[in-house]
Amino acid sequence: MSVTAENTDTRGPSGASWLWRRQLDAYPDTRPRMLYLAITVLATIMLYYELYVAGSVSTLILSNLNASFNFFVYLLAFGNLIGAFGALLAGVTDRLGRANLVVGGLLITGIMTLFVLPNATNKWEYGIEGFAVGLVEGICLVATPALIRDFSPQLGRATAMGFWTVGPVAGSLIVAIVGSATVPAVVTNDRIWTHQYVICGIAGLIVFVIALIGLRELSPRLRDQLMVSIRDRALVEARAKGLDIEAALRHPFRQLLKVDIVVSAFAVSVMLLIYYTAVGFSLIYLTTVFGFSVKDGNGLGNWNWGFNVVAVLLVGIVSDRFRVRKPFMVFGGVLAAVMVVIYLEQAGHHPGYYTIAAMLALLSLGLGIAFAPWMASFTETVEARNPALTATGLAIWGWIQRIVVFVSFLIIPAVVSTVTPLVSYGPQVQAYAAQYAPQLAFAQAHPGVVADAQKVPPAVLATAAALPPNVTATAAKIPPTVLATATTYSTQLANAVKFAPELKVIEANPALFTKLAAAPTNTTLQAQAVAAAGGGAKGVAIVTSIAANKAAIAGVIAAAPKLVTIAPYAADLTTIAPYSAQLKTIAPYSTELTAIAPYSAQLTALSKVPPTVTAYLTAHASAVQTAAAKTAGQWKTWYWICFGGIIIFLLSIPLLRGRWRTRDAKRDEEEHEALVQAELAKLND
Repeated sequence: MSVTAENTDTRGPSGASWLWRRQLDAYPDTRPRMLYLAITVLATIMLYYELYVAGSVSTLILSNLNASFNFFVYLLAFGNLIGAFGALLAGVTDRLGRANLVVGGLLITGIMTLFVLPNATNKWEYGIEGFAVGLVEGICLVATPALIRDFSPQLGRATAMGFWTVGPVAGSLIVAIVGSATVPAVVTNDRIWTHQYVICGIAGLIVFVIALIGLRELSPRLRDQLMVSIRDRALVEARAKGLDIEAALRHPFRQLLKVDIVVSAFAVSVMLLIYYTAVGFSLIYLTTVFGFSVKDGNGLGNWNWGFNVVAVLLVGIVSDRFRVRKPFMVFGGVLAAVMVVIYLEQAGHHPGYYTIAAMLALLSLGLGIAFAPWMASFTETVEARNPALTATGLAIWGWIQRIVVFVSFLIIPAVVSTVTPLVSYGPQVQAYAAQYAPQLAFAQAHPGVVADAQKVPPAVLATAAALPPNVTATAAKIPPTVLATATTYSTQLANAVKFAPELKVIEANPALFTKLAAAPTNTTLQAQAVAAAGGGAKGVAIVTSIAANKAAIAGVIAAAPKLVTIAPYAADLTTIAPYSAQLKTIAPYSTELTAIAPYSAQLTALSKVPPTVTAYLTAHASAVQTAAAKTAGQWKTWYWICFGGIIIFLLSIPLLRGRWRTRDAKRDEEEHEALVQAELAKLND
């Protein structure tokens, strides 16, 4: 019997059935295989773009939907939990196939992203709709690496997985690029976050159409075999004619829940904590800790994800060239661990934009160098157990990864508790602080003056402001006790001026006028009084005035001891006398008014700050300042946890399949090639 690779048409069925019948019965040639791989990578990029699009406008979403940071984190956490079970469900693709799930998922997520999520008007609506998207994407994002594995032999697996890894990274990169290009430097409308979803949704539906037309997959008998190199094609197709698929797929999870698979999946998941932190919270971190704008925060994302794309592509090619994975995983993991420490130590300082950009670039480079070879090695480890259960192995990884992210996101609010005031109130506090900087600086530098001004009622301040400057200045020269006495005895003081001639005569003849007061009709005493007053008409007028105004004059005489204390200030008191009523109004606040008098211009400017601004700053400025002081230390703690995740990853590397040295890997390849030739010889006999 002779067995050769059949040159079967791999374009799939004709007519309308191509919409759902996507299986290829022969392994495709290089050109169509590259096309299917490219469409799969494109679909992966799109799915991750849709999953991560919120990251470019997270602060705006929180503000617009009145959501706290804790709510946002828990939303992401439970979204990952739902996605975890979606990933677990994706294990069925070993039986049902991968391509239709990917195409259908692209349609659903495109519609949700374009039409549903942008119309969310509250945080609960947004969250529930996001959960639906997370479930679909959890399924699709296991199916896509399974397709990559199906179309890539082991000797080109790292390159293929490098291209697949471009999916999540390029998705993040596109989020950053679109955000930095379309979100204005100064945001005046929080609702602008919906524009990012509209752009993303349109792109998603375009990719759906491409996948609908062009995506295909291998038949179960072809994909369920181990293929080391493209030269194995003939043997794979020959074996496919008699492969017992049902036997290979029996008890899938029991076959794969092994230490090497489970521990490796957990280890890479905790290594990627730093990645998921960047996806979900880098914008929040960069804006709250370093003070970058939303636009600059997205710009730094370009550096982060751009270098990651370069890393995963190049390391995949190089790893395949040298036929080893583990040395690259170690190098990338160590580089990432070092850069995490350097990066976290910047918190609390003020590094420049390009300093942070360089750190993010090197950190992302390390993660990419570690992850792409890991993906290749992990699928090879699954194949070593059972090549027919690739999707099941990836489902286990996807489930563990999302559970790890779920738990870690539940922990973040406890570790970093300062974000809510910084995100919810910080931007408005900063805006007010910039708009009213001189007034707020004065208030901060002169709290005593402001406190004194606040003790004086507005009406009193208005009365004091209305007084002529010379009156205010003159009143300021008079001791408060004198001014208080003059205010209290203002009537007697006025009468003292009015009846000065009468008082002078009485003061010169006290006994006479005392007798006259007792016997006002005594003509002799009257004549004596007229004579004492100067006689004639003048004397008569004075005595008559004394008799007519005796009550007023008696009041002046009774207050004489008090009036003596204010005599040295008679001229000043005469100046302010017409304003005695106003001065009486402000007298209880004379101390405060004296203290604030030199700052009238500053206090006037401060009084023009709207009450709503003052109330907002009073309610939130202290919390924002406290949070700003603590946030750097709290984020450091979280990044140390991420550092620990990378160490766990490094310790798990020996569990995976693969050689450490190129010569050992080449020897394995030669042995496998000899085995293939022997198998083909048996089939040809």
